Amino acid sequence: MSKYKIPVQTVHSGILQENAVMLGDKSMKRLKIPAHGTIQLTFGSFRQEVTVIPVPKADSLRVNEGLARRLGLRGRPMLNASYSSGSRTLRLGPLIGVLVSRDHPDQPDRVFGQITMFCRELTNACHAQGAYVYFFTPEALETRSSSIQGWVYDEGWRKLSLPVADVINNRLTTRKVENKPSVQHFLADVKSRYGTHFFNEKFLDKTEVFEALAQDAALQRYLPESHAFNGFAVLKRMCNSYSSVFLKPVRGSLGKGILRISKEEGGYRLLSTTALGTRKQSYPSLAKLFQSISPKMKTTRYQIQQGLPLMELGKRPVDFRALVQKNGTGKWGVTSIVARTAGSNHFVSNLARGGTLSTVREAVGKSNLPAGMKESSQVQLPRAALAIARGVETYIPAHFGELGIDLALDQSGRIWLLEVNSKPSKNDNTPLNDQKIRPSVKQMILYCRYLAGL
Repeated sequence: MSKYKIPVQTVHSGILQENAVMLGDKSMKRLKIPAHGTIQLTFGSFRQEVTVIPVPKADSLRVNEGLARRLGLRGRPMLNASYSSGSRTLRLGPLIGVLVSRDHPDQPDRVFGQITMFCRELTNACHAQGAYVYFFTPEALETRSSSIQGWVYDEGWRKLSLPVADVINNRLTTRKVENKPSVQHFLADVKSRYGTHFFNEKFLDKTEVFEALAQDAALQRYLPESHAFNGFAVLKRMCNSYSSVFLKPVRGSLGKGILRISKEEGGYRLLSTTALGTRKQSYPSLAKLFQSISPKMKTTRYQIQQGLPLMELGKRPVDFRALVQKNGTGKWGVTSIVARTAGSNHFVSNLARGGTLSTVREAVGKSNLPAGMKESSQVQLPRAALAIARGVETYIPAHFGELGIDLALDQSGRIWLLEVNSKPSKNDNTPLNDQKIRPSVKQMILYCRYLAGL
């Protein structure tokens, strides 16, 4: 199979019929396409037999306006192309679809809300790598349809009819939307009909992750003691074992709803996260504390976890967010790790709760860690993140292409896993930049190309 990157041009329908394409002879030579006859042209789920008209001394693919509309192509994109002589098929792409929760057609500068800048950045990166990307919402889904209403960027956001993509990245932000029958039926349908690859298939529950990873003896050293919180008995046992414990919503994110329980003189202290900071309450007994929090347990499932004496900067706890992604050969790699220091009125480090970012070297260098641990931790943190990503892939039956892995160092330098996030934020690790395409975005496209074979 020959591969090559070619510009695709739209020409007036009067010049060229829809069942024919004009292909530069330079491209034909590189792709080893015979000079006469018909071939199959494919782009995502689109497939059509076309007659090839060679164009001397040219290096582009020209299609008429009608065919460009059916392909969903705007502008003059540069696309990867591969030709299989056995099936006489010319493939363009990859065509990448990003499934997002909602769109705002009445807000042209913020069509996708907070992630609009990321969508622009991904579009620019696809242009550079010879891929083509569109964005669509669950409202656009129709089972057994060969096209989708999606958004592309071409001097502004435009909604077009596009083929089903070769690869779909799930960026849905709620489990409720992800679990809709229309979403699940559509995904099952396009996987079976077109062989579409769909990654970051589902949200992860905290208890599910810890129970899965506990099956691997090599990963157990990273796991603080954790259990599904199911009543007073487990709370009493954990509080007898550890000086502090955390209660975390099994399906929580951004630090919402986390509770910290610790012993204090004359009873127990409860810290809870709020939008304004940390709320502190004291109770004379564990039973009284449990009585006050038990109403929450009726509506939200919690995980109870051993409290850890975390590394600190200026008496503020620090943790680390590793972004681990599949690369252009389908292997896991660490794209970035950043340190997150809790805000002054918070005990969690999430940026949404006032946390601040720094490099691992800077945070570890200024920390209260033993000197010998400062160098080794910079090597051990990415190793731990990679091992955990491979463990998630091994023990949880779903397709993931990127994971946000939250790690911590305790005050002796030991590494612990806090959480694994299958929908890592696109704003958390490095700032968005109008000009520069971040490594994490490039890596995602390389993985899409690997999946699509382009």
